[in-house]
Amino acid sequence: MLTENKDAIYERMTRPAAHCPVLIVEDDADLREMMAQLLTLEGYETATVANGREALEYLHSAIAPDVILLDLMMPIMDGWAFCRSRWRSQALREIPVILISAVDLSDTNQPTGVDALLPKPIDVDRFAQLAARMAGRTRAHARPTRALH
Repeated sequence: MLTENKDAIYERMTRPAAHCPVLIVEDDADLREMMAQLLTLEGYETATVANGREALEYLHSAIAPDVILLDLMMPIMDGWAFCRSRWRSQALREIPVILISAVDLSDTNQPTGVDALLPKPIDVDRFAQLAARMAGRTRAHARPTRALH
């Protein structure tokens, strides 16, 4: 079990939800950069990766984000495969996932562990509401700041 020091816990628990770190997982480089810029302008900290495999590598080597913004259709490792891999790790399972996709998904066709759906193009205001709600939930559960393997 991974523990964190009191300063790290305090910092994470008192950080305003609007400034929560967001991991953007999107294969389209232009769209990925645009989402990062928009969210940064809104006060979010962002990190970006191009596919599910890079997302898993990031999550195992960096401070865990409060929210993952996940594209569904990507090469190398798509959103479905990422969600299956993420679900096998208790620490990663605690990080909320907002699925972004141009594909219309019914509730019965969602990957395991998706907390919310956000259609493309992204409505930044709707994302901000979801991220704030999810960031508050992760702080309430006091998940680790570093992911476990």
